[in-house]
Amino acid sequence: LYKSGRAYPGILKFLDIVYPPRCPFCGNITNQKICDLCKMKIHYIKEPRCMKCGKPVETMEQEYCQDCAKQKHIFDQGRGLWIQKQPVSRGIYQFKFHNKRYYASVFAEEMMKRYGEWIYRNEIEEIIPIPLYKAKQRKRGFNQALLIAKELSILSGIPVNENAVFRIRNTKPQKILNPMERSRNLKGAFGVKKTWEVKNKVLLIDDIYTTGSTMDRVAKVLKKAGTQKVYFLTISIGQGL
Repeated sequence: LYKSGRAYPGILKFLDIVYPPRCPFCGNITNQKICDLCKMKIHYIKEPRCMKCGKPVETMEQEYCQDCAKQKHIFDQGRGLWIQKQPVSRGIYQFKFHNKRYYASVFAEEMMKRYGEWIYRNEIEEIIPIPLYKAKQRKRGFNQALLIAKELSILSGIPVNENAVFRIRNTKPQKILNPMERSRNLKGAFGVKKTWEVKNKVLLIDDIYTTGSTMDRVAKVLKKAGTQKVYFLTISIGQGL
């Protein structure tokens, strides 16, 4: 079915007939990846945005969002595609918990359209997905960040490494915790494989960015291993001014 991570064109056409592409946000059949109605509803993150995490800010003069103005992040810079609100949040939920794996190609394509130049400008050497705890990944059946990372790798030509970073222990869902609890929750949660060939500039991939606790924890272990610059890309990003 697949060769080098991509399905053969004839099989893709057959699958499109049997299982026609659907918009990841409303589920309606569309040949445009994202239907016209949802394109009008989703909120692409544009300037002005936080120079650090990419959250939207009120004016061009405002360099950082409230979160980044208050705390020093370990990651160097990040970007997100859309604001985390409906219908984006519904699409991510379907992607993660209802086995809509093919949404990964839509999200990766949008990332490349919006941030391909940013990726190349930052001279990214390797794409690294945020890992899930093994038991959680077995239960879900896949790691959503890895699916996006693989698709982005195909589009960008930058290699993906799913084994560079691993999760040492299970953690509580970040969404149920406050910022201080999130940081404590992830303490000692990640490690870097000793056999990993250290890259100077890497790009982390995850589904949602909120306070940056996860990105900071992974950036910390990567920089301890010798990485110089850590960037990130996510499907969505929380609102913050």
